[in-house]
Amino acid sequence: MKGCRGIENPAFVASSPDTPRRLCASPSNVEVSVLSTNTRREDSQPQEPQDPQKSPEPPLSSVTPAGSQERPRPESLSEFEEGPCGWGTFQPQCLQRCNTPQGFLFHYCLLALTQGIVVNGLVNISISTIEKRYEMKSSLTGLISSSYDISFCLLSLFVSFFGERGHKPRWLAFASFMIGLGALVFSLPKFFSGRYQLGSLFEDTCLTPKNRTSCTTSSSSLFNYLYVFILGQLLLGVGGTPLYTLGTAFIDDSVPTHKSSLYIGIGYSMSVLGPAVGYVLGGQLLTLYIDVDLGQSTDITEDDPRWLGAWWIGFLMSWFLAWSLIIPFSCFPKHLPGTAEIQDGKTSQAHQSNSLQNTDGNFGQSFKDFPAALKNLMRNTVFMCLVLSTCSEALVTTGFATFLPKFIENQFGLSSSSAATLGGAVLVPGAALGQILGGVLVSKFKMTCKNIMKFALLTSVIALTLSFVFLYANCENEPFAGVSESYNRTGELGNLTAPCNANCHCLRSYYYPLCGGDGVQYFSPCYAGCTNSVSKRHPKVYYNCSCIERKIEITPTPSGFAFEAKAGKCPTRCANLPIFLVIFFATIVFTFMAGTPITVSILRCVNHKQRSLALGIQCMLLRILGTIPGPIIFGITIDSTCILWDINECGIKGACWIYNNIRMAHMLVAISVTCKVITIFFIGFAIFLYKPPPSGTDVPFLDQNTVVTTVPLECDLKKIGNED
Repeated sequence: MKGCRGIENPAFVASSPDTPRRLCASPSNVEVSVLSTNTRREDSQPQEPQDPQKSPEPPLSSVTPAGSQERPRPESLSEFEEGPCGWGTFQPQCLQRCNTPQGFLFHYCLLALTQGIVVNGLVNISISTIEKRYEMKSSLTGLISSSYDISFCLLSLFVSFFGERGHKPRWLAFASFMIGLGALVFSLPKFFSGRYQLGSLFEDTCLTPKNRTSCTTSSSSLFNYLYVFILGQLLLGVGGTPLYTLGTAFIDDSVPTHKSSLYIGIGYSMSVLGPAVGYVLGGQLLTLYIDVDLGQSTDITEDDPRWLGAWWIGFLMSWFLAWSLIIPFSCFPKHLPGTAEIQDGKTSQAHQSNSLQNTDGNFGQSFKDFPAALKNLMRNTVFMCLVLSTCSEALVTTGFATFLPKFIENQFGLSSSSAATLGGAVLVPGAALGQILGGVLVSKFKMTCKNIMKFALLTSVIALTLSFVFLYANCENEPFAGVSESYNRTGELGNLTAPCNANCHCLRSYYYPLCGGDGVQYFSPCYAGCTNSVSKRHPKVYYNCSCIERKIEITPTPSGFAFEAKAGKCPTRCANLPIFLVIFFATIVFTFMAGTPITVSILRCVNHKQRSLALGIQCMLLRILGTIPGPIIFGITIDSTCILWDINECGIKGACWIYNNIRMAHMLVAISVTCKVITIFFIGFAIFLYKPPPSGTDVPFLDQNTVVTTVPLECDLKKIGNED
């Protein structure tokens, strides 16, 4: 090497492990050789590394003498701390079986499942019970639901930035602690609010004195528990932040490139399965009386409006499950065994742009580096396009997750429980299957970053085509007295009060649908003019209804019973439900098939050391632009199709009772297609902008202590000639 003169290679970024080696720099006679820490450990006379304390942009023009001795640097030895499972010197042999990617994935799935059960399952199914028990308005419970996303958005960038260089499994142990603490805090109001006091039963028939509510509002001490619920959600948000940023990056670190998508897909599918488990668990617990812990029982049943279920038990169970994962995560080493070898075998697929800046080995360890790191990622156009595509998908998926049961209930005339069951049976398995299929296909065919984005584009186009199923699923509204049908040719459309029920003094705020023997649906037994009922039959039946046309007088008999109306909605004449569920299931599968590939593409197209921060930015924007406004936009759109509102005695508009089914279907198609088009546009634009490393010149993912030297091409040719 003596006498050979090296020149600076500006095309190589010394501290960026994702930046590929370029054989052809500006001068044509320059080659860049890279020595990893593994090579330095094996070489008896390694080259002297650059001092990490020097300028972040060290000159590359000097040649490292071949015979100089290397002074080992402490940070090079700690870059991949592949220790055994345990705590300090206590390292039981039985724990080493879990010190594998599969062992970590198992515990990661349990934590993702727990987080999904609490945040997206138990909280959602308990909201209506919490409203009644603690006398809260829907706007306040909406604030409770949003507190999780607010906490997540505020912390995701900082946790992902500082956690990238830290001990990621211990961060997940901290996440387990916070998720358990949040679940515990969320259940505390049950133990400090005392016994639940039953109110008087509301009589729903005509000619019965009604318990009219007063327009004056009084403050209740129960309102203060709102802040406890918000605190619980904030703690849950703190715990969820490391899970989907640092946890995903750790999995990507620990497995080969072609297996990363499979592992991530399995982990994300558990986060989708969590809400389903939460809904099933919460639904079963709501069949228990709220004060079951006090040994209290009651004669009322679940059909009684005064019934409140034991919403709090599920949160205590989740508390125990989350805290049981603290010990397993805390025993994992900083990196799993074999991580260094795996990283050395990986090649960079980072998008080649001018946004990446030279950084030294200490970059990212100080808060002052945060703005520069954030700027680098924000200037990565491919990364930003992929993030915006996930935001568009999140908007439409969270919207449907919230309002699909309402759509099924109104379009096909089902009860709320049946619609929720069918919606969950379509959404949850479809989303989980899509996540796993996307990861399996990417892993099986060992797709490159660009091919992964093309795969996501294809699945999104198929999902867009299937989204038009809502146009096929629209069903005409069933006859409704006072809305689309008159009361025996009396009264006016748009007015629930008619001569047949004018003396009943019915409450507009009490919606209890009733199906008459004439096939017409009524707002409540009172508005149908019914004066008698038999509550022991299921469903509850009514007779002597003045607004329902009948030819003979009907009276109950001991042997049999003929009735004029029964509780519940009239059976729908729309037979498109099975076909709709099948096509919509396929739509969900193809929609979520793009989820895991897009996440893997984000991990591949950014600098290796900025993957956690990239996921943090994605999670933050995904909530700001997707999950937070999604339900709001869907709710406003669906409310615009309302044709019958709940108006209480004070004249205040409440919930919507009846929607225009055709208009609702068309509006949902418009939102779905718009979001899908935006998703396809950004994925396609990312594919167009993506510039992979030059073919055959990718270098492995090296650690921050990579030694870079420059050697003249003519010296290298002489070496090749001697070897021949």
